[in-house]
Amino acid sequence: MERSGPPLRPSGLLAVCSAVVLAAGTLLATAPAAGAADADLARNGGFEAGLDGWSCSGGSGAAVSTPVHGGSSALKATPAGSDNARCSQTVTVKPDSSYSLSAWVQGSYVYLGASGTGTTDVSTWTQSAGAYKQLTTTFRTGPSTTSVTVYTHGWYGTPAYYADDLSLTGPGGGPVAVPAAPTGLKAGTATASSVPLSWTASTGATGYRVYRSGTKVLDTTGTSATVTGLAASSAHTFQVSAVNAAGESPRSAAVSATTAAGGGGGGDAGLPAHALVGYLHSSFANGSGYTRMADVPDSWDVINLAFGEPTSVTSGDIRFSLCPVAECPGVESEAEFKAAIKAKQAAGKKVLISIGGQNGQVQLASTAARDTFVTSVSKIIDTYGLDGLDIDFEGHSLSLATGDTDFRSPTTPVIVNLISAVKSLKAKYGDDFVLTMAPETFFVQLGYQYYGSGPWGGQDPRAGAYLPVIHALRDDLTLLHVQDYNSGSIMGLDNQYHSMGGADFHIAMTDMLLTGFPVAGDQSRVFPALRPEQVAFGLPASTQAGNGHTSPAEVTKALNCLTKKTDCGTYRTHGTWSGLRGLMTWSINWDRFNNWEFSKNFDAYFGG
Repeated sequence: MERSGPPLRPSGLLAVCSAVVLAAGTLLATAPAAGAADADLARNGGFEAGLDGWSCSGGSGAAVSTPVHGGSSALKATPAGSDNARCSQTVTVKPDSSYSLSAWVQGSYVYLGASGTGTTDVSTWTQSAGAYKQLTTTFRTGPSTTSVTVYTHGWYGTPAYYADDLSLTGPGGGPVAVPAAPTGLKAGTATASSVPLSWTASTGATGYRVYRSGTKVLDTTGTSATVTGLAASSAHTFQVSAVNAAGESPRSAAVSATTAAGGGGGGDAGLPAHALVGYLHSSFANGSGYTRMADVPDSWDVINLAFGEPTSVTSGDIRFSLCPVAECPGVESEAEFKAAIKAKQAAGKKVLISIGGQNGQVQLASTAARDTFVTSVSKIIDTYGLDGLDIDFEGHSLSLATGDTDFRSPTTPVIVNLISAVKSLKAKYGDDFVLTMAPETFFVQLGYQYYGSGPWGGQDPRAGAYLPVIHALRDDLTLLHVQDYNSGSIMGLDNQYHSMGGADFHIAMTDMLLTGFPVAGDQSRVFPALRPEQVAFGLPASTQAGNGHTSPAEVTKALNCLTKKTDCGTYRTHGTWSGLRGLMTWSINWDRFNNWEFSKNFDAYFGG
């Protein structure tokens, strides 16, 4: 959020993200080469039968007649922004045996590899092959390995690559049997929106599929999973099947579970079905002018006090005070301000302290800073009698350490300590505690393409850095309202880039939150959908408030598409969400400056 004037944002973030530094080494196994008499086990390695035997991610592959290395066909596979065009097949092999894998490739950043070897998975690659070049690697299977997956892939966003005459030589294995159905399926302690599951491994399985009420909801390679995005106090039936190269087992015996009752932070928290959220410049002045708490119109259901800021970046010591009289001549007294807050609350409104903003960098890098954060934020909440907390960490407040690659189990101290601090506040204030977040698209939706510094480093470590926070707190989260402004173009679930300022951007960005998405394109790490009542989207209240102002007509189109599936334009949503909570804006002050255009449009749409 911006403190003053048309905001200047950190520049070049998306450019930095896309400048991925690739690892400059080839991983080769030390196993001896396969014998000359061994068979070629790869099926249709020359692609003479099209893609028979091969599976290419996202429909990225096709058989083409030129350029080829041998025969009349070759593979052409085209990466996208979040898809590296991985084409693979699973091959039956013998345990404890040596294999040689080779292929002829052409293009930039073309990879050849084998996974599921049971020992060390291998890969090799070429940075640039203007003409066909052979890649070769070897591996040895583990003592119980009966199948491996061989693959080629390119790199995200690069041009198409070509592959031909792929060969896997070594002793052939016996036929792989379909695994037996998993046993021992159990449901753990359910939250208001999730149910943890665990089961016993099935011999020969390479993965598992989890079903809810007969519909597949996720895939996993482990023997446990958590199904999220469920409604509070709802009953569900779960089953699990095992899969391998031969197919899918029958489903396990079913287990039933009921989610917990919704409470404060993770439920409605007393909000109306459709809520309007606005930031009130309470601690500073800018070109929009000062607005007293008592003068905030009844249209606003959630009023976020901007801002609580730290005494230093790493102290965790958050302070808030009213704007000085010299800066804001019309500022009310502390007593008047507190009385106005009570009046708003008596009218059913929620008043929160917003922490951070553009200038308030907060890094809880130590447990001492975490504890100070909890103490100091509690003091602000108690002093002013507030309803909860809004997290508006921007800039360099959140970033991911190198090697922290799974949003489901973060290890970076600033992430872990923030999650712990908020959970402590929720525990202290109970079910009525209101928790909202206002991240930028860079920290959320950009995670569809990039997450942290990436597998080899070189990306901006802030990319997607809010995702572990949102995920860990989703059962406590009242409302997420991403800032759909001051943003570069972001790729949506249609793998197209969308730019701010019109309905399309809000539709695509919000659809991602309500549908869920694989983080950094990894289908095994899917950020689960949030409930529609937990989601709003944020816009500038006027052209002066920030880049990406959206006209009332375009805002209405976005709402129509998301809640009614009308006025959708070219982007196709993955659902219709009449329960979408509403809108957020920066800010109440700028809306007043613009003759209340934003709030009037909201009231007209939702009948306020």
